[in-house]
Amino acid sequence: MHQIRQLLAIENSELAKLLKFSLYGLEATLNKARTEIPLDPGTEICDEILKEIANLLQPQPETIPENTLLLISSPEELKLTHLREAFVADAELKVYLGNSSLQSQTDADLWHEIHRKLLRVPENLATAWRQKALEFAHEIGALADNLHLHQLPFSRNEIIYPGLKGTVQAPGLSLSEKALLKTGINPVEDYGNLYSLAGFVHLFLRFIDIDPDLHHALKSVFSFDIMPLQSQPEQRTQYMNTLSDRWHRLQQAESNSDELLSLRAWIDMDEAIQSLVFIPPVERYSWWGNLQQESRRILKKMAQTAINLGYDVRIRQLSGLYADVCTFSKDDLQLNCGGVPGEVLTCLRVYARINQEETPGRVIFRSLR
Repeated sequence: MHQIRQLLAIENSELAKLLKFSLYGLEATLNKARTEIPLDPGTEICDEILKEIANLLQPQPETIPENTLLLISSPEELKLTHLREAFVADAELKVYLGNSSLQSQTDADLWHEIHRKLLRVPENLATAWRQKALEFAHEIGALADNLHLHQLPFSRNEIIYPGLKGTVQAPGLSLSEKALLKTGINPVEDYGNLYSLAGFVHLFLRFIDIDPDLHHALKSVFSFDIMPLQSQPEQRTQYMNTLSDRWHRLQQAESNSDELLSLRAWIDMDEAIQSLVFIPPVERYSWWGNLQQESRRILKKMAQTAINLGYDVRIRQLSGLYADVCTFSKDDLQLNCGGVPGEVLTCLRVYARINQEETPGRVIFRSLR
């Protein structure tokens, strides 16, 4: 176990990433088998193994040398103070981000935190604020840097936001198809629509590590509330396990050439993707909103394929007034922030009717209060 932990701790190691994803998959498989065969004679040993895996996947707290405590307790004054103050004071941003405060103590962390939050607001507002952020950076002698980028695996290449060079140095963030291919995923011509879904799985597993504001609302993991992932490590692990497990089940369903079984697996997979959320939920035409809609477009395409083969299939993305769609949903979640009171904030799971069998959808909606 010591060598496994050592490998997991190596930064920017593709072997470490592969080991991490393999451990998530093993954990999901054992949890599923543990539920299906509770009387198996290996149950107790299995439980011990699951505890060891969970311990390995738990981020280790960093040890802080005593001689650095003074430096940490008295951080250097921020150069991007004016950017911070303007961002916090912007009333339009608060409409979409709520009253969340900025936690960063360094200029580099502040640059990342602000740009991650901009991924949740309408694209036109985000674009304007990215330009403002660069202007504030220029005032203190920092310039945009599109060369030094932290790469996240996905099915296409895209610069999410630039980094900084000069008086403030911070890497930017990008989507990278090369990083996805390094995980062992086959190119699109061999993998079809699964290639795009593979991008979502690997991207989300990485994003969970870098954005502390992420929550999940996946019913099979916790049905009564929207759960934070950073402060609830058990929920974080269970969500990641379920995401990986649904990905593996989708691959199995696709290999069986059963269109309806495959469609149901796609619906489950889409639910896991849509259930990675923020509070308040992201605006539909934000970067995050557009990203998650890509999954839904693939789902609709799969439903149309089943219809073309003669199956009676209907799926519906629930939106608009909650009172108009609540008969098509079940176990919905309510928030008192974001969006318009009385309206659906986000559709976590589509309503589906497959050969006369109905499956309710699930939404997060804004209360009328």
